[in-house]
Amino acid sequence: MEPHVPRAAHTPAYAPVDLSTCEREPIHIPGAIQPHGVLLAIDEQAAVVVASTNSETAIGVDARALIGQPLERALGHAAAGVVRDALVADDLSEPLHVVLPGDRAHGELLGVPVDLVVHRLGSRTIVEIERERVLGRYRVTYRSARAAMGRLNETQSIEELCDRLALEVRELTGFDRVMVYRFDDDWNGEVVAEAKSDDLNSFRGLHYPAGDIPAQARRLYTTNWTRLIADVRYTPVPLEPVLDRLTGTPLDLSHAVLRSVSPVHLEYLGNMGVTASMSVSMVRDGQLWGLVACHHYSGPRYIPYDVRSMAEFLGQTASQLIAERERSDNRIEELIAQSVLSGITARLAADPGYPLTTLMADPRLLDLVDAGGAALWHDGDLLTLGDVPDDLAVLKHIAAVVRTDDSPVHSSHQLGLLQPDLADRDDLPAGVLVTQIGTATLMFVRPELVRVVEWGGDPRNKQLAAAEGPDVRLSPRKSFEKWRGTVRGRSEPWRTWQLETVDRLRQYLEARLLRRSREQIAIAESLQRTLVLDEAPDVEGLSVLARYRPARGSQLGGDWWDQFALPDGRAAFVVGDVAGHGVGAATAMAQVRTALRAYLADGHSPASCLDRLDHLMGSLVPGQTATAVVVVFDPVTCGVEVASAGHLPPLLVREGSVSSIGATPRPLLGVGMGEAMSVTERLRRQDVVLVFTDGLVERRNVPIDESLDVLRKASTARPPAASLQSWVDALVNAVPGSLDDDMTLVALRVD
Repeated sequence: MEPHVPRAAHTPAYAPVDLSTCEREPIHIPGAIQPHGVLLAIDEQAAVVVASTNSETAIGVDARALIGQPLERALGHAAAGVVRDALVADDLSEPLHVVLPGDRAHGELLGVPVDLVVHRLGSRTIVEIERERVLGRYRVTYRSARAAMGRLNETQSIEELCDRLALEVRELTGFDRVMVYRFDDDWNGEVVAEAKSDDLNSFRGLHYPAGDIPAQARRLYTTNWTRLIADVRYTPVPLEPVLDRLTGTPLDLSHAVLRSVSPVHLEYLGNMGVTASMSVSMVRDGQLWGLVACHHYSGPRYIPYDVRSMAEFLGQTASQLIAERERSDNRIEELIAQSVLSGITARLAADPGYPLTTLMADPRLLDLVDAGGAALWHDGDLLTLGDVPDDLAVLKHIAAVVRTDDSPVHSSHQLGLLQPDLADRDDLPAGVLVTQIGTATLMFVRPELVRVVEWGGDPRNKQLAAAEGPDVRLSPRKSFEKWRGTVRGRSEPWRTWQLETVDRLRQYLEARLLRRSREQIAIAESLQRTLVLDEAPDVEGLSVLARYRPARGSQLGGDWWDQFALPDGRAAFVVGDVAGHGVGAATAMAQVRTALRAYLADGHSPASCLDRLDHLMGSLVPGQTATAVVVVFDPVTCGVEVASAGHLPPLLVREGSVSSIGATPRPLLGVGMGEAMSVTERLRRQDVVLVFTDGLVERRNVPIDESLDVLRKASTARPPAASLQSWVDALVNAVPGSLDDDMTLVALRVD
């Protein structure tokens, strides 16, 4: 293996680094560039203040002779004029395509098409010059970009999307290996996709510690989304002068495409036999999600600027798709968890045995939060499920360590950090989630991450080992071993919605235990706490008041109401009624409510949400029907959007008059036919929108139209402006007779 250029030559702006100091290496100010281009820095008068020392061989003018000279001295009048015009127009988004005057006998970049990549840096402007190249027969066009984006869109999962992205970038650039590298919450990385030559061993599944890409490098990846190392064994080109005479500091090359890279990184690549490299950042919601890492093994590889831009475009397109799919996957997982929770609670309600014993006999309990095992102890008795320690004293000690405040649910995915004496025990879990159910303790556990990760290639791979002599200190194999040490004692992190799901289970079980002798009442009250809001929320522009009352005898029913904020700032209100009574109706209510929440949060219109819910009910709760009305309030326009499925229309009470809101509702949910329609209504100050279930107006032997008339008259008998609470109480008591069904009423008054 040929020796590397001394590390100081790569970074003349600062002293050499070693493995113990590389995380502090100021890689954005190396004082040098890669040799496949020229860098100039000009001041506000377009005079050259910094130039790379290869300017004489590239553009025919010595770097020192350029300092203080106008840009025309370096580029000629035509090209300098193009740069000046772009600066005046403040349009630096695309490279400038020019031909520098002269012939190649006096400079490698003279007389040939070049790209000028320009960006501002405070009072300086950086101009980078690269030869314009064509990569084989591939030319980047709008059609080719659209076709590639279409193929990414056609993928069905994040895994398939990453595979497609690696293949697209490899076909675009021709690198021998293209990998998609994903960061975890602690900035450790994993190769999750790969496209490569058949003769190369696979890196898929390879894990790297966070230190392999230090924090300052991750910041640069977020700032400058594409980085090319055309020749790993390049000789760096220093800048003249290394220190900007105005600031006394090295030139900041964070946004430069020619920036010389860390010698530590070059050593790592060289040890792998890599001769050229390129990376493309994958940025999601402003944060680095991962990288597309490209490796070449058969010599230098110069990638044209437009091809690099196309690869960056594909990386960002994939990043956006990944963000959308992760959000969708999260919503689906939450919906699945709610369905599992509903199934567990239904079994608990139907089983006459002791609830906690029934709970620990249900294998779905582990699926609820993707746990490896669960344990529950009460009055000295221990019940376990899955892979969990059976030493009660140890479990109690772990629970005491994890409980750090008065929260109902406690969790840690690094148990060893909380209690060092637990870190040395291989028989203990790394991740723990604990909640208290009355006087009983329920614990979920997860194994150490390294126990469940499988290496995509053999970490003892002979092809890698053969290239590693005793002097090799950086390699994929050594990184994997370092990663194993880094993630020791860690499990997959617990997600917020999993803690919330366990809290819902806790609430249900506490209610079940408190009222075990009256099982139906216990279920009704626990579901009310879980699914029906305890009190009206604060909503901008509205006063909200709600009433819920169960049917006579507290028989479990399917009424519910819900309110939550939408991502666009609007507020959604839902009132619904699942047909029937008992555990089946309550379970269906939980599933329907959760699904409707997910659809609305996903950005669908109220009408579209109801249509989707109708299709879902056919498979989720066959034979079950329900009614629902959705009201979405916009505080900006003071308007509501309303859609209904088999439900009584909301009433609009305005200045002593009352009218219905909404078109003809679609049929009941669960019948598999019809389409909903959304209508909008502009509201005025002191208007009241009244949404209710039929339990408010349905009475035996009384036509519903008569009951509705009574309700309408009661709503206009006194103004709601004075006291919304007393006004609502009067409405609840307006229709005579005892309640035969659940009753829900929600009043929204415009303030």
